[in-house]
Amino acid sequence: MPERCFHHHPGPEEGNLPEGSRIHSHGGHPHVHTNTKAVLNRLSRAIGHLESVRQMVEDGRDCSEVLVQLAAVRSAINATARVIMKDHIDHCIVDAVEEGDRKAIEDLEQAIDQFIK
Repeated sequence: MPERCFHHHPGPEEGNLPEGSRIHSHGGHPHVHTNTKAVLNRLSRAIGHLESVRQMVEDGRDCSEVLVQLAAVRSAINATARVIMKDHIDHCIVDAVEEGDRKAIEDLEQAIDQFIK
């Protein structure tokens, strides 16, 4: 994802955020991600699944079974990326468009290009 966003939210206090939200800064401006907890949970599941696939390889399991499980891990990672991109678009990019900030959009385009390589 891009290294910084160019928008400004008034910045809710950490204690007043919706469940699972987190605040972080891009270029000094606060940015609220409403799906942080969900993303972390998805990543933890994908990591656990990948560890299981590793164990399958160590145990000498059938290559076809390993490939099917790797496809499931890849699908989980792609689904997580979609959540991150949607959150980023809904917050940072919407604000960037409102402020006429083309750089944030270019950064997202570059991140998407890297992701789909």
